[in-house]
Amino acid sequence: MLLKTFTFNGFSENTYVLTDEATRACVIVDPGCYTVAEQAELKQYIDDNQLTVAAVLLTHAHIDHVLGCAYVLRTWPGTPLLVHDLDRPTLAAVASYAGPYGFGAYQAAEPTGALTAGEPVRFGETELEVRFTPGHAPGHVVFYHAPSGQVVGGDVLFQSSIGRTDLPGGNLKTLLRSIDTELLTLPDATVVHPGHGPSTTIGAERRGNPYLV
Repeated sequence: MLLKTFTFNGFSENTYVLTDEATRACVIVDPGCYTVAEQAELKQYIDDNQLTVAAVLLTHAHIDHVLGCAYVLRTWPGTPLLVHDLDRPTLAAVASYAGPYGFGAYQAAEPTGALTAGEPVRFGETELEVRFTPGHAPGHVVFYHAPSGQVVGGDVLFQSSIGRTDLPGGNLKTLLRSIDTELLTLPDATVVHPGHGPSTTIGAERRGNPYLV
């Protein structure tokens, strides 16, 4: 599986394109592209690499992770938009505060299906394990690809930090339990691709993350 990182919008949010190299099918995780230039950058990568967009996957539905959903669905019609059922209200709420946050051109997008822990996401010959990791958002999930030792982790675990828990639906105890049971159980060499900032590894965070000591 090939992973490409884009950093979009004023929150410096990481959007990921995951590609099945055998079939050129791909999924877009957390499309945060908001400006025309950001949207064009994403489209050019997909066009240049002759990829077929199989789905949009949301780790969770805070504004910075969903700003580009409507654009993707408009550009590649019929693309499924998948989110955990517990984060549907989080996604629906974005339209109510996008303007005050400075994103007046935000367009809402309706999910077409659900992500469920234990039910893998498949595209081409690639399979992602869905792990339920609430605490930052009620319906937060992460996507684990065991063969390549990578996890796309949204806003759960960062390099030397963890996701904030002061937003609606957040809970520190729940987040720490999610990290302990769903991420720290992965091999130390597993690369964590977070929703913001640089990638890290499970081992590095297990040994040195001050929030996990």
